[in-house]
Amino acid sequence: MAIRNIVKYGEDDVLRKRCRSQLKFDERLHQVLDDMAQTMYAAEGVGLAAPQVGILRRFCIVDVGDGLIELINPVLVQSSGKQTGEEGCLSIPGKYAEVTRAMNVTVRAQDRFGKTFEVKASELKARAILHEMDHLDGILYIDRV
Repeated sequence: MAIRNIVKYGEDDVLRKRCRSQLKFDERLHQVLDDMAQTMYAAEGVGLAAPQVGILRRFCIVDVGDGLIELINPVLVQSSGKQTGEEGCLSIPGKYAEVTRAMNVTVRAQDRFGKTFEVKASELKARAILHEMDHLDGILYIDRV
């Protein structure tokens, strides 16, 4: 595993691009996911998306303290409720803003082996998942303020 460089806002337009689907579920993907987890934990974040490490593919990771979730080609299936809270981003260090997002979400994704699964999340976990999924479409939390 290795700690990767986190792309900062304004350094590279990769953060503003829409990602392509991840089609290969191989050792290279596994290595990137492992590196991303190590990078996220080292930076004391709760999520990290592929474009934040310079990769234009549709995958991200989230861990709000209850275990790592890897979401490959995630799709929002359902959302409900509203919550407003402070968000930050590893790509925009030291900045925070109030953002309104869904309180509850159901997301369908694939795991590192290509198997489809669904995850239901609420509160902080829902916020983190939606934040990271936004990255896959070139959207930053500052766009939602």
